[in-house]
Amino acid sequence: MIIVTGASRGIGAAIARRAADTGKPVCINYLHSRSRAETLAADIRTAGGQALAIGADVSDDQDVQRLFDKATAELGPVTALVNNAGTTGGLARITDLNIEQADASYRSVLRSVLLCTREAARRMAISRGGNGGAIVNISSTGARTGGGFEWVHYAALKAAVNTHTWGAAQELAADGIRVNAVAPGLIQTDLHQDNGVPDRPARLRHTVPLGRIGSPQDIAEAVCFLLSGASSYTTGSVLEVGGGR
Repeated sequence: MIIVTGASRGIGAAIARRAADTGKPVCINYLHSRSRAETLAADIRTAGGQALAIGADVSDDQDVQRLFDKATAELGPVTALVNNAGTTGGLARITDLNIEQADASYRSVLRSVLLCTREAARRMAISRGGNGGAIVNISSTGARTGGGFEWVHYAALKAAVNTHTWGAAQELAADGIRVNAVAPGLIQTDLHQDNGVPDRPARLRHTVPLGRIGSPQDIAEAVCFLLSGASSYTTGSVLEVGGGR
């Protein structure tokens, strides 16, 4: 069973759909968008897959445990986790940073990865009676570029996600758990609208060497590769999917 956090829309929803295509049961986690998550789960079931939508705040320890307990009871043991949930904390230069929004971004971007990875590892680790598994963290090319003039705070959190990916990969390898990350570049999602800049992808398209804006499906394909046996010798990697930008 695969748990995808923040999966009611955008990249998370695309990952859930693509993961369901592999024949694995999928838990669609959401925080606020219950209707979207349940519609997505219903669509997957209609197409012949197994899916369940579960609401939980993945930055809250008890909610994370409840999420994993319920998903396991309904869909079977967890074999994979995609840490996708996260908010940017808004577009802001350093001098205009709203620290409350930045704190909220920390909880959703990094604290959620720490909590969910811990819970998944406890259940998947061979030394604890599990069968191993795979974890994929959703990072950002901003972790490399720095996010200057837009969201340095968010880019810094994604850099921390990369560091966590490298460290967790080393620590969990002997327990049969691979840990990798996918770093999206300029992707057409609601993120830009949510930050009040719906034209951002079109405005920055000229900076992408491949000449197009990425889609959530582009990210989903990369994630599912890292979850699959085709990447069995890959751990501790950060795969950039950004068109060369």
